[in-house]
Amino acid sequence: MYTYSTALIVALGGFLMGFDASVISGAVGFVETQFQLSKLELGWAVSCLTLTSTVAMALAGPLSDKIGRKKVLVYSAILYFCTATCAALAPSFIVLVIARMIGGFGVGASLIIAPMYIAEIAPSEIRGKLVSLNQLNIVLGISAAFFTNYMILKYSQSNTGWTQFLHLKEYNWRWMLGIQALPALTYFILLFIVPESPRWLIMHNQLAKAKEILSKMNGKDKVNEIVNSMKNTLNSGEKKEKASIKELLNPTLKLVLIAGLVVAITQQITGINSVFYYAPMIFAQTGIGTNAAFSQAIMVGIINLIFTIVAMLLIDRLGRKPLLIIGVSGVVITMFLLTYAFGTATYTLTAEKTKNLSSEIDQNKLSPLFDKVYNSDVDFNKAISNALGAEIVKKYNNVIVSSAIKMNSVLVLIGILGFVASFAISLGPVMWVLLSELFPNHVRGLAISFVGFINSAVSFTVQLVFPWELVKLGNSTTFFIYGVFGLIGLVYIIIKLPETKGKTLEELELQLVRVH
Repeated sequence: MYTYSTALIVALGGFLMGFDASVISGAVGFVETQFQLSKLELGWAVSCLTLTSTVAMALAGPLSDKIGRKKVLVYSAILYFCTATCAALAPSFIVLVIARMIGGFGVGASLIIAPMYIAEIAPSEIRGKLVSLNQLNIVLGISAAFFTNYMILKYSQSNTGWTQFLHLKEYNWRWMLGIQALPALTYFILLFIVPESPRWLIMHNQLAKAKEILSKMNGKDKVNEIVNSMKNTLNSGEKKEKASIKELLNPTLKLVLIAGLVVAITQQITGINSVFYYAPMIFAQTGIGTNAAFSQAIMVGIINLIFTIVAMLLIDRLGRKPLLIIGVSGVVITMFLLTYAFGTATYTLTAEKTKNLSSEIDQNKLSPLFDKVYNSDVDFNKAISNALGAEIVKKYNNVIVSSAIKMNSVLVLIGILGFVASFAISLGPVMWVLLSELFPNHVRGLAISFVGFINSAVSFTVQLVFPWELVKLGNSTTFFIYGVFGLIGLVYIIIKLPETKGKTLEELELQLVRVH
């Protein structure tokens, strides 16, 4: 019970990471209008958090080896609180970006250290389940962000006294970003009852403290056996040269390094954060309207939560590799489904459909486009931008698309939800479990930081270019690219990825680092 409660508290860092990352999905449209952003600037507002989280991932492992896992998590909680308050009060685009970049350091640190800490305290028979608690909390954070965004949007449209007092209508996006301060403060307080990692304590010759913690987690009768096993692997690591990037490139680590990198790149390059961070924007492209787009984003969060729980129940029974094969296959199929759904959409403006649009939209400028059929969203967006100007289209793009589009929006919803379900049962939780298992003790902190750095760098690139891709390449081509990358990752997983289920970290080290 002590192990479970400790893991649950530490995994709250995942909740904050999920919330912080996804809450921007509700704010992007309002931020774009308020600060008059280009598509690349909009992508930067979203992805800048990931940029600094990438830096944090590179530093978090070695830093935690030096000062302790717990201290790094405490600092990340402080950073989460700072980013929420600063972003909510941001007077300009630059300040908003700086605030989100501050939060990125907290995201990167907690994303690396929380699963590492849990893996180091968990018995091998339940390690997959406990490490997956971090992913579950990320999912809960994402779901909570979608839900709070929707509720703030809904109440901002009412004229009740309390909504006027809070200025929800004027400051809706500020409330969306600022509400995270509450769970950040809660996490900071709870971390003070969490012990330091016993493996870290043994690394730093604090044997008595380590035994005290391990006795609470595993029972007194197992303490000496566990400590001896840890000391043996740590002593073995000390005989090798100090962990460095050069050490990671040692041929004995080739299998685990490539496996970690392929899974980490596949997790992000298939577009999961495009969906999580831009979900309302994607649904709005189907013509269903802003409110409906926000409500469907909640469905994304719910599906993500349900299938993450399914993954937690299966990961120690079915294994890591089978879940990845099933899930990544689903990712590929659903990306190609979305390619088809958006590829068969048509866009036609008529005088009847546009007569009730805002008076800011000049009907005379639109009239040359009436009754023309566009088979490409790229061509349609280019035509209305040329007719009305980029600023008007930026402000009213969703309502113009809604009045023109003809497509199977249900197919898009099925594709997005199927993609999220496939990700949640595989790449979401399994990647972090694998990373906490694959690498030997003496390089684990550095190795997870390195692979996490690559994962985050890919994520940053995907988030940054997504709005630009939608405009320049179109929805269909963008999702097709994601599907192709997923297929490449799937082939590697089937052929090369090792299974780590049911083995201690020490057993895995003996087996995997000897493979050439």
